[in-house]
Amino acid sequence: MKYYERTSEFREKAEKLVAQMTLEEKVFQTVHTAPAIERLGIKSYNWWNEALHGVARAGVATIFPQAIGLAASFDEELVYEVAEAIATEGRAKFNMQQRYNDTDIYKGLTFWAPNINIFRDPRWGRGHETFGEDPYLTSRLAVKYINAMQGDGEYMKVAACAKHFAVHSGPENIRHSFNAVVSKKDLYETYLPAFEAAVKEAHVEAVMGAYNRMNGEPCCGSKTLLDEILRNDWGFEGHVTSDCGAIVDFHEHHRVTDGPVQSAAMAMENGCDLNCGKMFFYLQKAVEDGLLSEKTLDAAVTRLLMTRMKLGLFEDKNDIPFATIDYHNVDTASMRKLNLEVAKKTVVLLKNQEEILPLQKSKIKTLGVIGPNANSRNALVGNYEGTASRYVTILEGLQDYLGEEVTVRYSEGCHLYLEHVSDFGICNDRLSEVKAVCEESDVIIACFGLDSSIEGEEGDPNNKYASGDKTSLELPGIQQQVLKAICDSGKPVILVMLSGSSLSIGEEEQRVKAILQAWYPGAQGGRAVAELLFGERSPEGKLPVTFYDSINDLPEFTDYTMENRTYRYMDNEALYPFGYGLSYTTFTLNEVEFIRKQEEGISVIIRSEVINTGAMEGAQTLQVYIKAPYEKAPKYQLKGLKKINLHSGESKKVEIVLEQDAFCTYDEDGIKKLYSGEYRIYIGFNQPDSRSIALTGHIPICKSVLL
Repeated sequence: MKYYERTSEFREKAEKLVAQMTLEEKVFQTVHTAPAIERLGIKSYNWWNEALHGVARAGVATIFPQAIGLAASFDEELVYEVAEAIATEGRAKFNMQQRYNDTDIYKGLTFWAPNINIFRDPRWGRGHETFGEDPYLTSRLAVKYINAMQGDGEYMKVAACAKHFAVHSGPENIRHSFNAVVSKKDLYETYLPAFEAAVKEAHVEAVMGAYNRMNGEPCCGSKTLLDEILRNDWGFEGHVTSDCGAIVDFHEHHRVTDGPVQSAAMAMENGCDLNCGKMFFYLQKAVEDGLLSEKTLDAAVTRLLMTRMKLGLFEDKNDIPFATIDYHNVDTASMRKLNLEVAKKTVVLLKNQEEILPLQKSKIKTLGVIGPNANSRNALVGNYEGTASRYVTILEGLQDYLGEEVTVRYSEGCHLYLEHVSDFGICNDRLSEVKAVCEESDVIIACFGLDSSIEGEEGDPNNKYASGDKTSLELPGIQQQVLKAICDSGKPVILVMLSGSSLSIGEEEQRVKAILQAWYPGAQGGRAVAELLFGERSPEGKLPVTFYDSINDLPEFTDYTMENRTYRYMDNEALYPFGYGLSYTTFTLNEVEFIRKQEEGISVIIRSEVINTGAMEGAQTLQVYIKAPYEKAPKYQLKGLKKINLHSGESKKVEIVLEQDAFCTYDEDGIKKLYSGEYRIYIGFNQPDSRSIALTGHIPICKSVLL
């Protein structure tokens, strides 16, 4: 029997424990630093732990590529494998920590990941924590991530948490007071599907509320979100946690309550069980003053104890299979090998003029490596990261790969965002070195972009500029000037971008020969990029977000309507479209067959053959988009995908099933409907927009179906 099928059993045990607690003891169990109740055999427990792309903030662990990079793989099974590895290291570290009675923060089994908000605007600093802009892709990857983290046994391996519920994607600097106004159509069509899939399909154990208000209600105390939608409509049986410090915002910033007692009562009354923070200490007074019923408090504590029971924390460890996962499972050779493989699969080849890539060692005597991200560990890891035992930067990866065969010359080029590298230096104080490296080199690898010091979360200690958000899509500081100087050298330039979001490089986009979008590629990222540049593997990533030409192509950052946002609704042509990515090899789609079934609801089966017609092994993502006849529906939406790896000359038969739900769209009232009319189904290696077709030369096959 699976853990989520034992809910009644766990509830009965938890209720018996709660019935023996005093009011004060119950209250203290609702904060993230829950103390022990020795007389009841309840150990102390800190609920706060992180595992966005590896076990974070508690010492050595495998640092996988940041979430946006995992999304670029367009590979559900790969995300499952990564999450399974994270859960293994999480259990191993927990078991070790328990042996030494270490119950500090970041030492539990309740991991506050994945972040499944929709990356609707490239200015949002936390977008790189997400799986991108598309509800379908986000849903599929979220389900795989959660399934792998939690497992399907009698007990959970670790507990996952879907965050931030809901309608949350910036701006960071006003998130504690911001009211996100959203229509029912956009709410149900864009912002909620991934959360619904996490609850209904993946049985996610926890959901975290967002800082902002949604249509006037603070998300961590929203009756609409937590009571009506999450628990009543979706049948969620896990626990809800606040974001950290979010309940303070009720009275200090949102100003919907008069003080901490009312804020705590409002949050729990509307469905929040756990407080990351201290506001729930006021629940005792809320109960005593009649603002909150003790029965509601009992239900919250029961749900929290049930989570710990599902993890086996009240059982003899000899009865828990995961208790045998030893610390030697952390940071192993096999984990590092997996990390390298994952990193290779996440990089997106955006441009390859004259097929300059892959490079050949035999044709290069000196390779120039220039840029502030060339030798930066920060640019490898993104945020919510752990500590790697070895980091391989782009520079180090190239040096290790080339050895003595090719001379590697390096210049930092410039600071990431300041005008000079050295204190008291003049503006552009590495320019002469840049020119010298260019003069000596046959090919230049230019490593520019961002890191989590300027792209991240409000409140992070190092964030510069707009509390972690971007104010434009341009390269920060004087990076653009330095990139121009590199291009002016006349040497072939390959641009490697390390960032968690889209950037626009202006005129230099036409001047560089090739562009690799490497995201924040993890601790093995430099090795992965080096091997891709020299053709040990063909790039296979696809963009999980739209790359825009300019900020002028976007609505106001604070506007949460989807009009003119993401590939589904944008008006202008993209710089690089969602779903786009090049390869060193070529693929052909053959023998496409559409089979309509109508026995139990409408479904369409698509069968096709994918052939690798190029000279090297590679992987391709088959993408299916649907255009509905409803006039206010998106242009088209991703509704199916399949990753296929093929040797040169190899072919594989692929089947994708579109169930009736794939054809449904949402009306203005947020009601999902199947409209009568002509549906267009597109299948291919990219979306069917003119820009993707121009960039790839591949036209998806279109089939019209009357429903």
